[in-house]
Formats: sequence, C-alpha cells, structure tokens
Amino acid sequence: MKKLVSPGLLILFFLLSAIGHYAHWSDTLQFAISAIAVIFVAGFLGKATESVAHYAGQRLGGFLNATFGNAAELIIGILLVREGMFDTVKASITGSIIGNLLLVLGLSLFAGGLKHKVQRFNVPLANMNGSLMIVSVIALFIPAIFLQTHVLHEDDRTTLSLVVGGILIISYILWLVFSMITHKKYLSDVAESHRLENEEPEEEHGPAWSKKSSILYLVIATIMVAFVSEWLVHTLDTFTEKFGLSEIFVGAFVVAIIGNAAEHSAAVLLAMKNKIGAAVEIAIGSSLQIALFVAPVLIFVSHLFGRPMDIVFTIIELAAIGVSVFIAKSITQDGQTNWYEGLLLLAVYAILGVSFYLV
Repeated sequence: MKKLVSPGLLILFFLLSAIGHYAHWSDTLQFAISAIAVIFVAGFLGKATESVAHYAGQRLGGFLNATFGNAAELIIGILLVREGMFDTVKASITGSIIGNLLLVLGLSLFAGGLKHKVQRFNVPLANMNGSLMIVSVIALFIPAIFLQTHVLHEDDRTTLSLVVGGILIISYILWLVFSMITHKKYLSDVAESHRLENEEPEEEHGPAWSKKSSILYLVIATIMVAFVSEWLVHTLDTFTEKFGLSEIFVGAFVVAIIGNAAEHSAAVLLAMKNKIGAAVEIAIGSSLQIALFVAPVLIFVSHLFGRPMDIVFTIIELAAIGVSVFIAKSITQDGQTNWYEGLLLLAVYAILGVSFYLV
C-alpha cells in the first residue's frame, strides 16, 4: 500500500485538480487530472483505513475500508443528484455494485490465488453475503417490474421508492448489528489452522501510523475525496458528449472504477497477504453497502434537493446486477477460492464492459 501512495504525487494532483477547477481549464483536461487525483486520494484513503484496520481487526477493518472507500461514490452520487443527473447516478450505482463483485473481487481472487493455491474464508459469512446480495436484486427488480408493467400508477413511483429505500436501510443497519454484535463469533475469520499446511505464514508488518494518526488521516482523506469528487462531477457532461459515450457507460464503468480505487488496492493487497476474508469483506461488503444503504440514502437525499429520484433501474442495469450477483454467489458460497475463479469474474466484467460501451 505504501508504494501505491506517493505523498508528492498525491498533493501535486490534488492541487492541479483544484487549480484546474477554479481557473476554468478545459473540461477534458480537468476530467483527466481530477480522475488521477481521485485515484491517488482513494489510495491514501485505502492506506489510512488499512492502518485503522490493524487496530480494529480484519472484519471491522474490512467494513471500515468498504465504508470509507464508498465515501467517493456517495459524495459523487449526492453531487450528481443535486445536478438532477439521475441516469448517471443509477448507472454509477450499477457500476459500483458490479465493479466490486466482479472487478475488485475478481482481481483479489486472481492475485491471491496466484500466490496461494487455495484460500479459505468463513462459509456462513459467504452464505449470508449471498442471501443479502439476492435481497438487493429483489429490492431493485420488484419496483421496476411493477412500474414498467403498469400494474402501479406513476403517482406510486415515489411512494414505492421511499418505502423500499427505508426497508433496505433498516435491513442494512440490522445486518451490522447481526454481523458485528450478536453473531460476531459465528461470522469470524477462518482460523489459521485451516490454511494449507505447505504455506508459510505471511510476514506481518506493523501499521503505517499510530492509532490517532490513522484516524486523523482517515478524516483528511475523506475530505479530500469530497473536494476532488465535486471537481470531477462538473466535467462529466462535457466529457460524455465530446467522446460520444453514453451516460450509462460513463456512470457504470468510468466513474465506478475511479470511485472504487481504494477498494481495488486494499482488497488485492490483502488477498496477496492471504487475508482473503478481509478482501472478500471489502469487495462484497462494499457492494452490499452500495445496494442496501448508499442507493436508498441517495433517494432520500434527492427529496431534500426538491428533485425526487426513484429506485426504478433500467432492464440493462438490472440484468448487469443480476448476473454479477449470480456468478459472485456461485463462486464464493463454498468459502474457498483460487485464481481461476477470479479470472471467471473478470471475464464476466469484460463482457459487461464491452456491452455497456456499445450502448
């Protein structure tokens, strides 16, 4: 992680992004610089959360990494909602879900599998994650079917969106209570004794910073993400039009990949250290957080801006989320992984990427 975050480049691109925004450089140049800045800041965020995770433990650490890693997506989403760019918001939500399930998890399993023949993690946790992913698909699928088949009136769109959003938020909060408090031991990491006998234990390194410094840098990194994300959002319209890209591709892949930079680096490095449980927690936990918490929160936030956004996704977006959940659940439900399973996830991501690009 230390090699991925250069303080000099971090500060340089952050300042360049700020200057480009306030000096009104060309939107294309602003987009490129802001995108690079987001990646560096997200890497800094990932390093801070990994340092905090050292003090908090793997499961809580993975949750913190997913949460603060999603700060970029949440902030970008709020800014897009404020601008009324609902199609891009939904596309970015779709991209975040499939990006975490296919790209982040796929790279983690692939990189970890190349170094370690088979990696194992908690089977009950894998099954619970699979069930939650299916619930998220149902929550997005039902409103779309009921409204697009005209069983419900258009006037019911807002009511249904708010009710479903509220149910998802409550479900996610109760999941945190279940996994972090009442059934913490049941969902704990696989014991060291379960690892393959021919594997040598990984050399453990101490955290990059002290506990107080880690928390401080975590806050600073989140603030930096907020600023850079806003500068990036202001360039999306021009970037999309200039290169003839659809909003759904920009939102689902360009914005999502940039916003997921923190999860990419942290999850892959943890998998290579044979901490596959934490890597899976980051990838799948982040995807669940987007579907069960971030998306519903954006619906409620849209009402604060006076521009109500519904929870109705397009058939293309629902199909992408559905196949991603299906393959991710299929691969992780046995609690053990290898490099070829990671390759399968990346293959599905590539298929979806080409399809979205051609829209």
